[in-house]
Amino acid sequence: MTEPLPTSPLSSTRLQKEDEFELLCALATVELPPERLERIANWNLSALDWSEFLRLAEHHGVLPLAARNLVKLFCVEPGCVEQGRALPPEIERALRSAYEANLRRSLWFTADLARIMQQFERRELRAIPYKGPGLAQSLYRDLGLRSFSDLDFLISSADFERAKQALAEIGYNPSADVTPAVESASAERLWLRTGYERSFDGAAGKNLVELQWALLPRFYAVDLCVEDLLARAGRTVVAGYEMLCLSPEDSVLVLCLHAAKHLWTRLIWLSDIAETLRSQSRNQIIDYSLVFSQARALGIARILGVSFWLVKNVLQAELPESAEEMIAADPRVPALGSEFAERLARGAAYDFESTEYFRLILKLRERRRDRWRYLWRLVWTPGAGDVAAVRLPEALFPLYRIVRIGRLLRKLSF
Repeated sequence: MTEPLPTSPLSSTRLQKEDEFELLCALATVELPPERLERIANWNLSALDWSEFLRLAEHHGVLPLAARNLVKLFCVEPGCVEQGRALPPEIERALRSAYEANLRRSLWFTADLARIMQQFERRELRAIPYKGPGLAQSLYRDLGLRSFSDLDFLISSADFERAKQALAEIGYNPSADVTPAVESASAERLWLRTGYERSFDGAAGKNLVELQWALLPRFYAVDLCVEDLLARAGRTVVAGYEMLCLSPEDSVLVLCLHAAKHLWTRLIWLSDIAETLRSQSRNQIIDYSLVFSQARALGIARILGVSFWLVKNVLQAELPESAEEMIAADPRVPALGSEFAERLARGAAYDFESTEYFRLILKLRERRRDRWRYLWRLVWTPGAGDVAAVRLPEALFPLYRIVRIGRLLRKLSF
């Protein structure tokens, strides 16, 4: 049995939900240390609401990982587990099916990744595929363990037009329904200055490819230059094809920024960070002094600290000493980490254009000047919604700032 949950005025339904979430956190790792193996093996499976567990695992993006670990621990063959400790047969079938379905999808994406990278190479375009198959292979060492729904590429903004044309030649075209404002060439130039990504549809579905010329929209005021990432890139082999990859240090920064942008609302983003930190003991060495100096220069040291705190306290993962030091360096990190951990456990959803979201992002910046830059850009930087709200000729594009302010004021009034 697991340790009993502490006494709480919460309803039994809430406690049950937390128990399923707690098990999910314990399973969301590639390698289960001995003490965790024993804890999971002794879990009271009969107390679980399996439909809720599967729903949570799917929502948090860790269903294939949890499925592999559960099936491995609670297989049905005689002698594998104590009598009565096996998974319910229908649950085992659902878990195996989820892993296999994800593996098939991942293999398709991996083949298409190689096809796209070959196309970029023919057009002499430098691009870094990140997340997706490369992450699954390098961190999880199994394409079936990491779920993803698209292929993301970091490119220079100067190469966007050529990359768009290269994708069109192999059947990928801009997804107008995602950013309907960016339809004309002039509007697209504006989007290249103020936005950060463009989605593309293919014959197999919508939004299968994303080109990103920045990691975040400009108003976040985190000016991590993609050109610098390209200059520091290493090389890796995915499905037998050699391609660029982020340096180990940049991987830490990028994954923490991506998780923070979404306010750490899914466990898979914490798992990615945890596995990246763990990878230094396997096939790559992370220079933490370089990571932290870059984080301080960008004003995102608190974002890294909160990310590491969550990895330690939600996933119960061991951290390198350097990551522990970054947590200790900012006294606000534990309080912020606790706030986001509580939101994560109860499945809090955010409106990413709400004042609550903007307020939380503001709290994650440790320097006053970065908070002011964030607020300034938030007010003055037009987004796709602003361009879609009013169609202006290119000569009047500066007026989109006025449109932006008007739309923000309307949101604040509700």
